[in-house]
Amino acid sequence: MTDVYESQAPRRILALDVGKKRIGMAVSDALGFTAQGIPTLHRTRIREDLARLKELADNWNVELLLIGRPLHLSGSESRQSEYTSEFADKLAAYLKLPVVYWDERLTTAEAERLMRSDGATLEQRKNAVDRMSATLLLESYLGFRSLTSDD
Repeated sequence: MTDVYESQAPRRILALDVGKKRIGMAVSDALGFTAQGIPTLHRTRIREDLARLKELADNWNVELLLIGRPLHLSGSESRQSEYTSEFADKLAAYLKLPVVYWDERLTTAEAERLMRSDGATLEQRKNAVDRMSATLLLESYLGFRSLTSDD
């Protein structure tokens, strides 16, 4: 028998700012209006990273992965965007979830600018920039989606 609440639980979007050492993360609210940063994942081994992300996706009832696509300012692919795509493909297959790639140009610079303007120390910025970047990425996507929805 299926749990009625489980089948009606709100679905969310998990945004990831994928790096080789850390993955910044943010999750949407149940209605898909706001983004909330969640603790950064410090990378270890691919198998452990995938297992931790699966746990998070299950806990947050994620229906879509939003992956930051690191492009050059010109819009061309970068070496990091190839690495990110490879990781996202593995993650999508492991989680059996769809992936949307979203242009992340300037999100890290904007995150650092916002934290500096809020008076964050260098150490605070270093610890929070990935989470803030993922939050900005998700906010951008949610804003675009709300502008283009037919509802």
